[in-house]
Amino acid sequence: MIGPVYGNMKRDGLVPDLHTYNILLKALCMNDKIDSACMLLDEMASVGYSPDAMSYATIVSSMCKLGKVEEARELVMRFRSYVSVYNALISGYCAEYKLKEAFGVLEDMLVEGLEPDVRSYSMIISSLSSTGNIELSLAVFAKMFVRGCSPNIYTFSSLIKGCFMEGRVHEAFDLWNRMVREGIETNLVFFNTVIHGLCSNGKVSKALSVSYQMEESGWSPNVVSYSSLINGFAKVGDLIGASETWNRMMSNGCHPNVVAYTSMVDVLCRHNMFDRAHFLIEKMVLENCAPNTVTFNAFIKGLCSNGQVDWAIKALEEMRHYGCAPNIVTYNELLDGLFKANRLEDVFGLIREIEEKGFEWNLVTYNTILSGFCHAGKLEEALQLLGKMLARGIKPDAITYNIIIFTYCRQGKVKTAVRLLDCVRASGDWQPDVVSYTSLIWGLCNWVGIEEAISYLNMMINEGICPNVATWHVFVQCLFNSLGHLGPIRVLDDILGNG
Repeated sequence: MIGPVYGNMKRDGLVPDLHTYNILLKALCMNDKIDSACMLLDEMASVGYSPDAMSYATIVSSMCKLGKVEEARELVMRFRSYVSVYNALISGYCAEYKLKEAFGVLEDMLVEGLEPDVRSYSMIISSLSSTGNIELSLAVFAKMFVRGCSPNIYTFSSLIKGCFMEGRVHEAFDLWNRMVREGIETNLVFFNTVIHGLCSNGKVSKALSVSYQMEESGWSPNVVSYSSLINGFAKVGDLIGASETWNRMMSNGCHPNVVAYTSMVDVLCRHNMFDRAHFLIEKMVLENCAPNTVTFNAFIKGLCSNGQVDWAIKALEEMRHYGCAPNIVTYNELLDGLFKANRLEDVFGLIREIEEKGFEWNLVTYNTILSGFCHAGKLEEALQLLGKMLARGIKPDAITYNIIIFTYCRQGKVKTAVRLLDCVRASGDWQPDVVSYTSLIWGLCNWVGIEEAISYLNMMINEGICPNVATWHVFVQCLFNSLGHLGPIRVLDDILGNG
């Protein structure tokens, strides 16, 4: 459509003005015709029009969206007069998280005598904050003030979001207070950022207070606000809080989205209210809010945790019926449930299905199967699986090693467990924790001797790892069995006295 209209203009002797050219450029870029847009740019110059900031910014922005960031940079180098053109390039680099290059563009602007504006700084601050570089983000924020550039609501929102992501809740509120002092008005997105950040850090009561403060400021919570709150209550298992927020959302005429429904399914399952959780899934379908994989995963996890494995398997079929594809998380939950129900044949069948469907096993998959094998007394199968895991380049974590150490100790192969612990610790790949030492102390007490157990208990304490109730229970019980009633008191006096 663009070509014929432009062709008719030229045929009739009509020369487009700069505004018309910019409209044509935008239309071409919206249709991803970057080469044609660049040709039009050259044509503009040939008929005596100097492309302006909008002309270049339009093309640079479109190039960046198509991943042609370096080509966009070359174009910027040909036309260095406008901040908006540089901003389009910064936006492109930030979208690809190429923050070093984005900083380079900022420096280029200063070299050219152009002062970066609030958008220049805010885009970089946003990218830094979202990637966990909060310290550098705060440094850029400070630089803004030095350069005389005042932040806006977007700048503060990005910083506050970054602080919440790093668990720095107090600093997030310090920034909010500073924002108020600067006279910057809050908006809906800002309040939702704060509510989500608080809920992510387990401070749901505070988030609820902010939602009422939000209303007092003239902003009505929307589905994003309520979904964050319901999800926050669900994560801490607060069914009453989640239900009250759900009712508040409905009474305010706000329809739940898939996040709100999924969070309610999750919290209902945590309270073993599976019929109500399933009713909500059916209601989602009726309300044209299709349940997704996360919804069914929450339901299946709840069922498996409560021993309802047959219902969980039916839920897997129901999930497929509704067009939701199970993922490795789904299978991990089912494997865990089947192991706990001691249904090993079904476990092996599910493992075959996972492999046939081409799912990539993750660390949770390996740990789930390792734990299941170990608890079923299948140590050889567990060790073979550990070998496959290492061969595929998946690095074991604390859970993996603790599973193996526990199993070795349980089967009386305590010296092997000690060698594994000492070897891995020496390699620096992993440091034993209270679970590791408790398993080892139990094994030493029961299969080797008290002296060795005392040695590792002292080692544990010297490494700054505090024994927990389980550790002391295992140790004291062993002392009673070996030394009689007075033995534990004498040995504990020696240990605590030396500590």
